[in-house]
Amino acid sequence: MSRRTPRVVVRPVKGGLELRVDGTLASYRSTSGASTGTVWWALAAPVLLVRRARPRVLLLGLGAGSVAAAARALSPAAEIVGVERDRQVLRAARTHFDLDRHRVEIVADDAFLYLRRERRRFDLVVEDLFVGSVRRVRKPEGLLDEGYPLIGRRLAGGGFAVSNTIHESPAVVRAMRPFGPRVVSMDVHGHWNRVVLGGRDVPAARALRERLAAAAELVPVLPRLSVRGWPG
Repeated sequence: MSRRTPRVVVRPVKGGLELRVDGTLASYRSTSGASTGTVWWALAAPVLLVRRARPRVLLLGLGAGSVAAAARALSPAAEIVGVERDRQVLRAARTHFDLDRHRVEIVADDAFLYLRRERRRFDLVVEDLFVGSVRRVRKPEGLLDEGYPLIGRRLAGGGFAVSNTIHESPAVVRAMRPFGPRVVSMDVHGHWNRVVLGGRDVPAARALRERLAAAAELVPVLPRLSVRGWPG
């Protein structure tokens, strides 16, 4: 009888540590001083657009806290809430990725259930939800038609929503259109990931890149990102 591959795996790689869920890379912690990888920096970067001194950030799909680490570095005063339904992932995050040092309010629950009951509003909602194995990874069923209206209700006035997409970028863009007139994407060189940003006050692609370039933490990341407006 063949042994089943563990669903949640933590493994050392060159320069850091990976968390994989069903073979898909879910989190990365660098041991070389860069904190995390480009995808997670891109997901956290829109926190710089928030005008409030203490942004309220909601992370749907916390994983081992890669986006939380980047958001904390970019906005030390941020109030960060992370939702993760997989308790095995949370155990690995605390044991191997030092999750607790990022000062995150951790909610062990399904993102849909959380969105239905939560009443707070957030300046930034990061949607990093996937299901399926590495070859069939996709957004959870119902996220685009039910989940995104729920996300919209949790956005503060002038708030931003950002999504990590792979195969479903056009569908995510359509789901974000009610949030504001402009959608901008950040393609990550060397990966399939496209980070999609929506909201009422999203700047044009060039202006967004200039805003991000003003943050010292993002200077090494920007050469690996292509920022462009999404037509429509």
